[in-house]
Amino acid sequence: MTTPSLTQASGAKYTRILSFGAARGDLVVPNEDLIGPIDSSDEWIRQRTGVITRKRASKGLNAVDLAETAANEALEKAGVPREKIGAVLVSTISNVAVTPSMASLLADRLGVTPAPAYDISAACAGYTYGIAQADALIRSGAAEYVLVVGAEKLSQYVHPEDRSISFLLGDGAGAVVVGPADEPGIAATVWGSDGSKWDAVGMNATFEEYLDGEKPWPTMRQEGQTVFRWAVWEMAKVAKKALESAGITSNDLSAFIPHQANMRIIDELAKQLKLPEHVAIARDIETTGNTSAASIPLAAHRLLEEHPELSGGLALQIGFGAGLVYGAQVVRLP
Repeated sequence: MTTPSLTQASGAKYTRILSFGAARGDLVVPNEDLIGPIDSSDEWIRQRTGVITRKRASKGLNAVDLAETAANEALEKAGVPREKIGAVLVSTISNVAVTPSMASLLADRLGVTPAPAYDISAACAGYTYGIAQADALIRSGAAEYVLVVGAEKLSQYVHPEDRSISFLLGDGAGAVVVGPADEPGIAATVWGSDGSKWDAVGMNATFEEYLDGEKPWPTMRQEGQTVFRWAVWEMAKVAKKALESAGITSNDLSAFIPHQANMRIIDELAKQLKLPEHVAIARDIETTGNTSAASIPLAAHRLLEEHPELSGGLALQIGFGAGLVYGAQVVRLP
């Protein structure tokens, strides 16, 4: 008996990011509004984090609303017909429900159904995970164009008296359209996880404990020194591997767009990588705050607005955070 042949899909040889979109919370929250409950000062927050103000979303404005605004901008800029979007990937830890996914609701709002849609739970590394998956989906032939969104409303998980992370967090969404390209636009992703440090950054209680009345509403917290050391020393190694995987050096970069975790971490990573003076460094955290999965696309969007000459250049982007999970890749800016 002859074994029947099987058709296997194949797609574009290369991919790239075609456009960015962004949305930030509607409220500007300065340090002065937060220092009372943590018995601190504006100077203390600035020195420790580099944050002066952060954007937060008012009640009724959810992460999916921010995602919709950012995604619409990215789609319009890309000029890709919505019926050609082959998948919607939303990186988030801020969905208001365990199920269904934020991505499925977003796909419906955007009018791109029946595109497959799913959420990625990788916290601050989520956007880089989404880019890795979009690249693979397109090159495998599973999709022609992919919408990748990082969307967070972290203010709903803030305890005002927490001195470890509460004053860092902000709300926002960043989106990109990824599509086929004539030349390489997304280099190999270096990604992974270190579950041995699972409890270094995350929630201070489980939802089960909350429902049982054992703990109050779960909020974000972190072991600051553990996270700082891991982010600086281990992520510098990951960033260097990403450059090697891309076949370039830091001299070839136009921009460095790290997760906006903390200005001290950003500065130390830049030092570890020995970035040349011509490399633009994203510092969106100063006025947006740490928006987890949304931070890299938000920072890239702002960097391109302020420096349009970076268009077409190479950017090293790296995300890292709760899990502990990380991802880095070199991309060509649209």
